[in-house]
Amino acid sequence: MKNNLQSIKQRFGIIGNSAALEQALGTAMRVAKTDLSVLIRGESGVGKEVFSNIIHQLSPRKHEGLIAINCGAIPEGTINSELFGHEKGAFTGAATERKGYFESYNGGTIFLDEIGEMPLDTQAFLLRILESGEFIRVGSSKVIKTDIRIVAATNVDLEDKIRDGKFREDLYYRLNTVPIRVPALKDRPEDIYMLFRKFTLDFASKYRSNPIQLDEKARLLIENYSWPGNIRELKNVAEQLSVLVEDRLITAEHLMTLVPNIIQRNLPALRNQKTSEDTLQEREILYKLLFEMRNDLSEVREDLNDVKSLILGLIQTNDLEVPDVQQLKQLKESKLPNTRPNYDYERSYSDYSVTQNRSTEPIHDYNDDLPIILSQQSERDNFESTEVVEESLSLADMEKDMIKKALKKHSGRRKDAAADLEISERTLYRKIKQYEL
Repeated sequence: MKNNLQSIKQRFGIIGNSAALEQALGTAMRVAKTDLSVLIRGESGVGKEVFSNIIHQLSPRKHEGLIAINCGAIPEGTINSELFGHEKGAFTGAATERKGYFESYNGGTIFLDEIGEMPLDTQAFLLRILESGEFIRVGSSKVIKTDIRIVAATNVDLEDKIRDGKFREDLYYRLNTVPIRVPALKDRPEDIYMLFRKFTLDFASKYRSNPIQLDEKARLLIENYSWPGNIRELKNVAEQLSVLVEDRLITAEHLMTLVPNIIQRNLPALRNQKTSEDTLQEREILYKLLFEMRNDLSEVREDLNDVKSLILGLIQTNDLEVPDVQQLKQLKESKLPNTRPNYDYERSYSDYSVTQNRSTEPIHDYNDDLPIILSQQSERDNFESTEVVEESLSLADMEKDMIKKALKKHSGRRKDAAADLEISERTLYRKIKQYEL
């Protein structure tokens, strides 16, 4: 098996020794002799089309034709005609009948790249070919049989497409009979320098110059870069350096000057999700609540300043002294006894009794040494007791309260209340139902 892999690599110009790459190649070699449908998955630029060529060339269909179709590059209105053909007069401009690719390459292999971009109606036709090998030309009622192998490829997550209703689930399982995942370049860092050397040698031969070389630090830079464009991006960088650099030995500083992106690190991030109109409007409500909370905090600060001014006025008017917290602490520590009182424990048959050795010194009340701010009982009675009510900070409660206020302000007119809240009426109806207002 190892010898077969090496021969396949040499035959199709594949560079690399990573385990993930060899696993993908091994799967392609084993499935090539069958007629099973294959779904090749991988990021853009990893070389998925090369794998379709390997499958075709190692199959019994190698003497028939192989055609690669980019489903995302054909307009939606003409893709059915391109794939399945059309009859004369089937649509405006159809002056003659035309055979489609499934009819022209009967007995061969068709490679459908970017299968996730195929329109839904075309997916239905393709599903019928996979199930029965039959299709109908555009504008015709005659059923045509075809014997063609389908190899599909995608750089997107088809499961997400299925959840969004943009890809048929039954077609996905038909295509995914044998999955092959081609690893991205960042997942095979041991192969990056080998590919770079291969590209620089090819370009040196093409432009009749000496091949460029990297010093140790520059090599570390290209091996640790994530290469979001994969092999295609690496090849472009190798060609750029082969043409622009006069000194054939490239240092890390020179490399960073010529390719600034080489020092960037693409860290993992949350996947982008589509935001509905309701989500955007809910976010606007939350922002509005946060701004109002900020204004409320400003008012609380002003009230605290007023309370401070009132207390200072009381102290000055009544000629009172404000105790120093540090002095109070020192005073308490100096008055505390150095030793704990001694206790004698006497046990009887019926219960336990505790007898304390009483000191002959008089009892001293340490609270008498503490200064009093308001000493007269009549003055203390002038202040009423207050109850502190903690305000709820729940965003849902605030949102519910704002909706109540808006409805009350506009006498229950939901259209005016929604305009005042800067949300749509539909969102307001949903919120009213949610909060049972």
